Amino acid sequence: MNPVRRAFMGRSAGLALAAVIPGAALAQSAASSIPARQFQPQPGDWRTFDVTTRVDLIAGNGPARLWIPLPSVETPWQQGLGDRFVSNGQARLARDGAQGVRMLAVDFGAGQPQPFAEVTSRVRTQSRAAAAPGARVAEDRDTLRHATQATRWLPTDGIVRETALQATRGARGDEAKARAIYDWVVANAYREPKVRGCGEGDIKTMLETGNLGGKCADLNALFVGLCRAAGLPARDVYGIRLAPSAFGYRELGGNPASLKGAQHCRAEVYLQARGWTAMDPADVAKVMRQETPDWIKRSDHPLVAPVNRGLFGGWEGNWMGYNTAHDVRLPGSPGEPMPFFMYPVAENADGRLDSYAPDDFKYQITAREVVG
Repeated sequence: MNPVRRAFMGRSAGLALAAVIPGAALAQSAASSIPARQFQPQPGDWRTFDVTTRVDLIAGNGPARLWIPLPSVETPWQQGLGDRFVSNGQARLARDGAQGVRMLAVDFGAGQPQPFAEVTSRVRTQSRAAAAPGARVAEDRDTLRHATQATRWLPTDGIVRETALQATRGARGDEAKARAIYDWVVANAYREPKVRGCGEGDIKTMLETGNLGGKCADLNALFVGLCRAAGLPARDVYGIRLAPSAFGYRELGGNPASLKGAQHCRAEVYLQARGWTAMDPADVAKVMRQETPDWIKRSDHPLVAPVNRGLFGGWEGNWMGYNTAHDVRLPGSPGEPMPFFMYPVAENADGRLDSYAPDDFKYQITAREVVG
């Protein structure tokens, strides 16, 4: 049996079983009693933020390197307004040299006491909604071709291609195919809180094993990979939440006083009639799994439905994008390319440090909204 179908059937059986278990039925009933909310991001006033990342490394016996992602996205919904930084190492603004990824790169000499770096980026953001048909901004062919290519973690053949064809069967036109893939991800994949960080984005393994649980870098990578396999230009947008949601959803915002763990990957698909269009099926799954104590398993639930509608074509401007890059090579690093770059990264004589290990790799990210 196809592992994807097996996973879907397994989840369907679980839902059917929940209907006859009193405890599960009570939980579902409690979730259903939650009043409906609104979620309708619309372009409007710009918001300006100073986003500060501070990294402190534990001094080792040898030299060390550090890379901190900076906002590289310049679009109708985000504008960079400059960076300033301080460090006791040799710090410089750098790029990956291939995909335009901006970063602060720092070299620390052997024995450097209390190595640190701090960088503040000022950025303007605004909410997005799907452009009206015919109002698209034209994109160059090379960019669109790049957005259909396979990467190491986003293959477009084999089971990925098979799943894309299955998900889009009967769909006519690029927007109908994008809608079908979005709905397929929401229906089949799910948020798994136990996954570390934002996940790995290894969609081939997800599909082959039938384990479609993950976080944003898994679920939105699944959307992007299936779009590419179906011939639709698509890309992940790696970034971070900066402020609470204006629509009252706890899981769709960040605490500006402490944004460690607020990294969030979104997605875009290029539609011929609308241009680059915002997508975020991963946040639909997050609301379903974590917005309430009970796991809501229906996308038409009154708490979920507004988000499911709004995140097909839009997203809220309380978030900043770093870059859209896959397979990122860090300048000066002997290590393997990274599947994505939205966390600080450091290396020393022992190799690449674990960005999720607070005892060896300490960082803090904060945001301050600039008013006036």
